[in-house]
Amino acid sequence: MSGEAAVELRAVTKRFDDVVAVDAVDLEIADGEFFSMLGPSGSGKTTMLRMIAGFELPTSGSISLHGQDVTRLPPFDRDVNTVFQDYALFPHMTVAANVGYGLMVRKVPKAERESKVAEALASVRLAEFGRRKPSQLSGGQRQRVALARALVNRPRVLLLDEPLGALDLKLREEMQVELKAMQREVGITFVFVTHDQGEALTMSDRVAVFNHGRIEQVGAPEDLYERPATEFVARFVGTSNVLADATAEALVGRPGTFTIRPERITMTAIAPADGAGSTAVSGGTTGTVSDAQYLGAETRYRVTVRSPGGAGGDLLVSVPSSARAGLGIGTDVSLTWPDDAVAELRPSPEVLPDSSP
Repeated sequence: MSGEAAVELRAVTKRFDDVVAVDAVDLEIADGEFFSMLGPSGSGKTTMLRMIAGFELPTSGSISLHGQDVTRLPPFDRDVNTVFQDYALFPHMTVAANVGYGLMVRKVPKAERESKVAEALASVRLAEFGRRKPSQLSGGQRQRVALARALVNRPRVLLLDEPLGALDLKLREEMQVELKAMQREVGITFVFVTHDQGEALTMSDRVAVFNHGRIEQVGAPEDLYERPATEFVARFVGTSNVLADATAEALVGRPGTFTIRPERITMTAIAPADGAGSTAVSGGTTGTVSDAQYLGAETRYRVTVRSPGGAGGDLLVSVPSSARAGLGIGTDVSLTWPDDAVAELRPSPEVLPDSSP
């Protein structure tokens, strides 16, 4: 990574009594990057964000912002702002007053304050909403007010703690596009916490996948999806087939643990004359469709496979719904995949006995 990091974490650990919420994390986030911390509840991602913000102090390790050690500084002495899931707007204040509240506390002159508030509201496409109360806005509009309030001071780092979690699916998808466009426009570093892998893949330049207080993998969205490093990442980021033990040897041809994404598998119905009972085809296997889920653009099939040596199991296969004719439950099929569809997985880091569940 070139240039000075916007956020730098060195061996950051946070303990709550006997629970290790964050375990010796090292991480660098580049200036101007849209960086997401992804993981399930209890994985340590929100605790990590709160330590960057200054709401929690690390038990050990150091945190730097643009080269300045801020490990022990309070939140108001850090050049960051935080946007929360519940927006935290003052209901009795107008939108403009909410956005300008921090400037008022800092005793910024009224004319300058009004100019900055107007600029911030325009940046989130709410220029005409300054006189309204939060209760008069939709959920997406309230979220944009919270963003304007965070952006009005032009912090060098903006921290976002699951800010879209309270929105319905359609609005959340719209806000994902808006938020990424906004980040490009203002050019500051966004550090985004989410448990939604689709959200992280859609918006981020890079993603860190958290599990039990540790980072299992950091990379661009396509790297995490196409080349997951561990079984946890393969299963958490998207849907995947994980092959191990005898099944891996039978289907991949060597020992270890491997993953194949369902959409990388080609499925073809086998006519009875082709020998439905055969155990393998070149570069794949055969099996029988045991379940099908129509998902709109695609249909996801569960196929019970017949592998060489007697190893069996199920594989998930995704097929464009326009091509699903003749692939009903009970159909005998052949499954093939290219070599580059197979990614080898390493074990996840050992989980300490006192780590968070």
